[in-house]
Amino acid sequence: MKTQTLRLTRKQFLGASASGSILLLLQACGGGGDAAPAPAPAPGPSAKTCGATTISNNHGHSITLTTDQLNSSTDLTVNIQGSASHNHTLVLTVAQLALIKAGTAVTVDSSTDASHNHTVTSNCV
Repeated sequence: MKTQTLRLTRKQFLGASASGSILLLLQACGGGGDAAPAPAPAPGPSAKTCGATTISNNHGHSITLTTDQLNSSTDLTVNIQGSASHNHTLVLTVAQLALIKAGTAVTVDSSTDASHNHTVTSNCV
């Protein structure tokens, strides 16, 4: 078997290499350059804070309602002690929880403890 030697000049080699590179670049491009990029996804809804918007004669009581609490299928008893030295509770019905979740303010009276109670308005803002 006879072996042939192929001789290329530097100019021929570089010319052949360049055309091969251009071919590879064109294949990698994927064509169809007229398509617009996909739009960015829309941002989700902003997080809401749900809890007491007002507590009458307040001296440290607070309430924050979680998503699980707002979705409760039974009436909910919530502690509102916060930083006060004593606790009070609120009873929120399923219907009241749905109103709060929908952005409607709901006002209820707390339990009477330490010889007083509070009127609490809760909402999601």
